[in-house]
Amino acid sequence: MSAADPVKLMKQEVGKSAAALVKSNSIVGLGTGSTTAYAIQFIGERLQSGELKDIVGVPTSFQAEVLAKQYGIPLTTLDAIDHIDIAIDGADEVDPQKNLIKGGGAAHTREKVVDYLANQFVVVVDSGKVVNKLGSVFAVPVEVIPMAVTPVMNALTKLGGKPELRMGVKKAGPVVTDQGNLVVDVRFDDIPDPVNLEKVLNNLPGVLENGIFVNCADVVLIGEVKDGKPLVREM
Repeated sequence: MSAADPVKLMKQEVGKSAAALVKSNSIVGLGTGSTTAYAIQFIGERLQSGELKDIVGVPTSFQAEVLAKQYGIPLTTLDAIDHIDIAIDGADEVDPQKNLIKGGGAAHTREKVVDYLANQFVVVVDSGKVVNKLGSVFAVPVEVIPMAVTPVMNALTKLGGKPELRMGVKKAGPVVTDQGNLVVDVRFDDIPDPVNLEKVLNNLPGVLENGIFVNCADVVLIGEVKDGKPLVREM
């Protein structure tokens, strides 16, 4: 047994717990990330076994779209529906008020549209993502149209942030989002008021969206490994 096994099992258990909340005849927001990938897998398995019927998914990213097709989940678009029953998505940080920082996978703009539309938004994370205050570990991702990167970075510095253009891994140059924009990761020494900061960042000209999610998470499922065994608790 490798040391990674309990962590993988824990992520699977969190994904399974989230997938179990999906009911037949519902429209499901399909989030992005490693734990959410397991939720998509288990929704697909419930669908194939006949335990679930008449599900359609709304993917938040190219990754979610590919996984949904792989596991046989029919997809739709926001143009074709008038509501989302439940959305399942990960997070990079969760505070005690269930505020989130998202965007490690650069999909936060589409995630925000889908997650806020959902009647029930379920967040799946491991215990390492739980923090006392937002910004403790993770920078705030800000999606910016390419022509505005320099003025936006200057404005973010004036707000007291330390902005850095996100660069690609195994790719020369910056990360490009599914919308064709760039991501600036901003570190703040303190985020005393996430609700206000979310608005302030989105008001900067050239900013499309940022990774602070406030007043939207209904259920947070937290996976942890205790004595080598995976557990899931709800916040």
